Amino acid sequence: MEKLFLNVEEIAEACGCSKQKAYLIIRQANEELKAKGYLTQMGKLPRKYFFEMIYGEGNLCQ
Repeated sequence: MEKLFLNVEEIAEACGCSKQKAYLIIRQANEELKAKGYLTQMGKLPRKYFFEMIYGEGNLCQ
């Protein structure tokens, strides 16, 4: 079974960025999710939402 959440290391690897930048991506995305009424997990991001962010609205990993 595929994991539902990505951690900071997985996001940094997928984006080719530092962990610091990956934490920023997670923080911003979790703020968006909270504003929409979703529960969030500190330091993790739902896999589906992460890939929607990248492929749906442009590459946010830059």
